[in-house]
Amino acid sequence: MTYQNSNSKDIRHVFILGSKSIGQYGGFETFVSNLIEEHKEEPFIKYHIICKANGIGYMDESKLAGIRNVRKDKKGLIYEFTYKNAHVRKLKCPPIGAAVAVYYDCAALSYCIRYCKKKKISRPIFYVLACRIGPFIKHYKNQIKRLGGKYYLNPDGHEWKRAKWNKMIRCYWKWSERRMVEHSDLVICDSKNIEKYIKDEYAASKTTFIPYGAETNISKLEDNDTEYIKWMNSKKLDEFKYYLIIGRFVPENNYETMIREFMKSHTSKDLVIVTNIDRSSLIELDKKIHFKKDSRIKFVGTVYNPELLKKIRENAYGYIHGHEVGGTNPSLLEALASTSLNMLLDVSFNKEVGENAALYWNKNKGDLSRLIDKVDHMSEEERSKYDSMAKKRIKDAYNWSYIGDEYKRVWFSEGFGDS
Repeated sequence: MTYQNSNSKDIRHVFILGSKSIGQYGGFETFVSNLIEEHKEEPFIKYHIICKANGIGYMDESKLAGIRNVRKDKKGLIYEFTYKNAHVRKLKCPPIGAAVAVYYDCAALSYCIRYCKKKKISRPIFYVLACRIGPFIKHYKNQIKRLGGKYYLNPDGHEWKRAKWNKMIRCYWKWSERRMVEHSDLVICDSKNIEKYIKDEYAASKTTFIPYGAETNISKLEDNDTEYIKWMNSKKLDEFKYYLIIGRFVPENNYETMIREFMKSHTSKDLVIVTNIDRSSLIELDKKIHFKKDSRIKFVGTVYNPELLKKIRENAYGYIHGHEVGGTNPSLLEALASTSLNMLLDVSFNKEVGENAALYWNKNKGDLSRLIDKVDHMSEEERSKYDSMAKKRIKDAYNWSYIGDEYKRVWFSEGFGDS
């Protein structure tokens, strides 16, 4: 389809639901930030991003540069703004524990449907991230059809396998996944392995594969940048004398295994852990593995400046990745794009991304510690080889320009998104 007519009816309105925020920790949050960046100059794509106004992972607009069209409530709190030409709406959520994710997605869909009716938006696309609201999706799908719109789904990874859920909740996630796939007009998978699973498990015919992305351009910060030097000094770190872990502190990311194995290794380098762990979780972890006795282990909190984070990646000796549940993980892509040496947990999702550009470890006792000891003495020539292969992997398969074009193809494809 060509879309050069400036008529407002030709604008494709895409409502993205399921991301807690924009650009903060989490795969979907990173994805949303990069997608709207890629399409910020597209006059015929209008994104509407729904975010959380409170609770874990809420949208903190102070972390974003250049917001405009700000609207505030009677208390002076921002609830709506424009960012990179995307309309962003924050929704307040009640404190109802794990069920808040279901409430949030339903509230977001209800808001978007009302918004379309109010603004008389024709043929909107509702892109739902993750499979949380299976019991209610038929109800919303019927309303979307009446708008002339489409419901697209990104199933994420295997939510029903996550260790934090009990058996009953896992059964709910699996059943919810089935319902959401069955009612979708298109399932967009960020992993070939996930797409195969969706096709095999649910006989889904309308699927497409579009990965997450990363960029191989180096950080804008120089080695003598004041902010970078201040951060490194505050953590007592030296360049290329630390291994790095970045990601959410959740069981399926295997922090306990990685730290325990690192403690067994003989390296003199530090282990820098960039994560959002709270004090009680740190205390619990220390009871299990006594990491505080090892001065090499450094929990350094979160880093929201993307250029600083990229610089920290670039100057790490190696990156250790322990994610094992589903999908193409943004932190893995960013590591391959920036860090010379990457050591990944040996599961299909990670091998699909890393291929021969990374080294692999398993959860058997001693496996990761032996790998750390091995790479600790790797020659510069071999490190350079892995560095080149990793960056080539990102440039060939995971660059944001290609991904942006793929999403544009889906938004405007013949048959209104059928692919």
